[in-house]
Amino acid sequence: MAPVASQANALLSTLSRRRFNIRSICGRRIGFAPYTSSAPSPATEIDTPLVGTKILETFSEEFEVGSRKITLETGKMARFANGAVVLAMEETRVLSTVASAKGDSVRDFLPLTVEYQEKQFAQGVIPGTFMRREGAPKERELLCGRLIDRPIRPLFPPGFYHEVQVMASVLSSDGKQDPDVMAANATSAALMLSDIPWGGPIGIIRIGRISGQFIVNPSMDELSLSDLNLVYACTRDKTLMIDVLAREVSEKDLEAALRLAHPEAIKYLDPQIRLAAKAGKQKKEYKLSMVSEKTYDKIRSLSEAPIEAVFTDPTYGKFERGEALDRITQDVKKELEQECDEEGLKFLSKTVDTVRKQVVRRRIIGEGRRVDGRRLDEVRPLYCEAGNLPILHGSSLFSRGDTQVLCTVTLGAPGEAQHLDSLVGPPTKRFMLHYSFPPFCINEVGKRVGLNRREVGHGTLAEKALLAVLPPEEDCPYTVRINAEVMASDGSTSMASVCAGSMALLDAGIPLREHVAGLSVGLVSEVDPSTGEVTDYRILTDILGLEDHLGDMDFKIAGTRNGVTAIQLDIKPAGIPLDIICECLEPAHKGRVQILDQMEREINVARSQDGRNSPRILTLKYSNDAIRRLIGPLGALKRKIEEETGARISVSDGSLTLVAKNQSVLEKVTEKINLIVGREIEKGGIYKGVITSIKEYGAFVEFNGGQQGLLHISELSHEPVSRVTDVVSVGKVLNLMCIGLDVRGNVSLSLKATLPRPGSKKDVSVAAQEAPKVWDPVDNVHKKKYQDDKPLDTEASLLSGTSGVFIRSAVECDEEEKSAGLNNKSKRSLRSYSESKSNAKSPVENNAIFVRDDEDESNANKSTADGTLSAKKLKLGTEMTAKVHQVRARGLVLDLGGGIRGMYRFEVGFQRNFEVGEEVKVKCSSFSTKGIPVMSLVEEQKS
Repeated sequence: MAPVASQANALLSTLSRRRFNIRSICGRRIGFAPYTSSAPSPATEIDTPLVGTKILETFSEEFEVGSRKITLETGKMARFANGAVVLAMEETRVLSTVASAKGDSVRDFLPLTVEYQEKQFAQGVIPGTFMRREGAPKERELLCGRLIDRPIRPLFPPGFYHEVQVMASVLSSDGKQDPDVMAANATSAALMLSDIPWGGPIGIIRIGRISGQFIVNPSMDELSLSDLNLVYACTRDKTLMIDVLAREVSEKDLEAALRLAHPEAIKYLDPQIRLAAKAGKQKKEYKLSMVSEKTYDKIRSLSEAPIEAVFTDPTYGKFERGEALDRITQDVKKELEQECDEEGLKFLSKTVDTVRKQVVRRRIIGEGRRVDGRRLDEVRPLYCEAGNLPILHGSSLFSRGDTQVLCTVTLGAPGEAQHLDSLVGPPTKRFMLHYSFPPFCINEVGKRVGLNRREVGHGTLAEKALLAVLPPEEDCPYTVRINAEVMASDGSTSMASVCAGSMALLDAGIPLREHVAGLSVGLVSEVDPSTGEVTDYRILTDILGLEDHLGDMDFKIAGTRNGVTAIQLDIKPAGIPLDIICECLEPAHKGRVQILDQMEREINVARSQDGRNSPRILTLKYSNDAIRRLIGPLGALKRKIEEETGARISVSDGSLTLVAKNQSVLEKVTEKINLIVGREIEKGGIYKGVITSIKEYGAFVEFNGGQQGLLHISELSHEPVSRVTDVVSVGKVLNLMCIGLDVRGNVSLSLKATLPRPGSKKDVSVAAQEAPKVWDPVDNVHKKKYQDDKPLDTEASLLSGTSGVFIRSAVECDEEEKSAGLNNKSKRSLRSYSESKSNAKSPVENNAIFVRDDEDESNANKSTADGTLSAKKLKLGTEMTAKVHQVRARGLVLDLGGGIRGMYRFEVGFQRNFEVGEEVKVKCSSFSTKGIPVMSLVEEQKS
């Protein structure tokens, strides 16, 4: 067999005998190397490509913006597109392509389509959908498409109505850079390379601010710390688009950011021009749909006077004015039909609209009067109403002139947050504002289908405006959804959604830092046709829908009294000077304050959720074992609790989030969870328990998720009880108070502590409800430590003041009764039981209770002669010399002799150092609830 190398050479020699007569494409920039039969000489071997090797002639430009290296490249990918550019910044690359239809246009508008797509392969991820492929465009993709569309649309020449499609896709993403601005700059470069007539190039830049310092082209990590996210687009001397998300940035600081953004954005222009000079196509002569001067003069002479009469009458409403203008158009149409003017009929609608525009603009600039008779800086009449739908979590109705928006707020569990499947940014979103523009709001008939780009854009703008004033997640853990329904539209419904949304959030009990309002500012300008410079202009506050359509600018500004939270600027001409843009900030602030005054008169603080139909949310911490017990097999127990109570339970690692419709449902589901899992047992806490067995000295109770406690006969009632069965029975459910708790989990319960004392009108249980405690689960008990860093042990419980009752099961108690021979009627029975264990050295070590009777008191007058002390012989006032057994943070553990331990509590301000084994003279001053002797220093009393 021939070696592998020989076989490979034979194959290459066979291939080399074939000819590749393939014609070059794209102006001979791409093709195949020609075949040559002679072997290449050593001198030309390096320069001559191998047979069959494709040659790709690429062009690129490298430059820096904001200390980041950026590369524009063309010629390698998408060669058949009219224009294609790959823009790279670090490891993120975006491809943008443009194409245009070649046929003649029969439209009267520009059909520009911009599509932006983020596929999961850009980060090495397979989509998690059922088909494992990307589906319909996501909200972020629609928003990025709008971000590209808004600055490039005004630069297409008037009358150019050929279909243009822009497609931008992310090729790779390192997660450090947001690809949206990169795609917009790549689109500008692709349009420059194409043969489509376009008045570019443009530059788009992002500005952030951290600790008062502006940052150009911030990374995603820097944006998370920034209080400003400004996207700015411009030509060399004019502004095209502004998009802002801010945290109450003042107008002065915002103007400084805009003036910084402009010189940074134009750094993108020269590289695009150089790239187009090297690889661009000659711009083709397209047929423009333009009306002749003769036809325009004819239609203007027929329509100008009646149009001016309508616009000078402020009594017209929106629809009355629209109907009057439509009648004028129909009258002009009849005249043209009688004259058989085909050109006039073809351009009638566009020409009449141009006449309307000239009439309105001439009156505003010349007389300073608007269509509805308002002054240029006057806000339309306002009407606010909060809580108009009381059954909902929150609601409001906001009207400004004829524009009206209804906002509703729905509060949900943290697990109901929206999951975002994007290449950059957070994975979830807990605050959502969904904007809806139904056809009836403009008296039209329409059909609602899918996501609408305009609705998504307006809703996101209102969402950004309110996002800056939301409380932190730890103070408001809800998932919040605002639904903004436009009831009537006559301009700036997105800003009306901001105002209505702010009031609805306060009505729902969400503690906003500040009220947020917004309005739209318009512009009417006159331009010198020879130079393109603005010669005169007027700024309009709170524009109508007609003024938006016939004007030059729609500048939406939302914010609080302290500063701006969101901005969206859209323009119609090919750019507006930045000085005029900055001048619009002041009238916008004045109008915003007027609206805020009206909103604050309606509602200015968050409503209390007490007694309202607002959901309640509670987060508890549990161990994973406890959560598994609660969920049950395949989640059956969790589903059963949700079905029985109507609450929703969200489970995460170590935490349990309960969301209930109201407070009563929350208490119901909490009670069920406590019975299954339990909570931290705390002295003084009230628990619901079930009697499981009855003994003659008390009853055993199961409570708190299967724990057991002892309800002693003396704790059944304030009155003497002879038999336990007279008060309780097996299976009875009681509310009991914990009166004793030691570190081993032994619990003593009391029924009488929850009952009113004889002669008292106030119930202890009612008092406990007035000051409810927040309970931690049983598995999350924090153990205390003392100064010597030793854990809390049996002897240390001397200083805790907690009870030392040792609770055993019913079976163990039965065995103890038999072995100890307990007398059921004697008061000494419990004491005999606790002393019956031969290995019990002290009351502390066997966790028993001191029970004293008259005989004990008489025999415990003083220490015995041999120095041995017993529990019976210790009484109040007994003086002795004890040894320091342990030194603790709050006192001493004393060895009293005979295996008995006592305790001495430090007083406030006490300062003295004790050592283990030191002898101190003490006197018995009292006994703790556990029966432990509490001693005092004799030398302190004598001093």
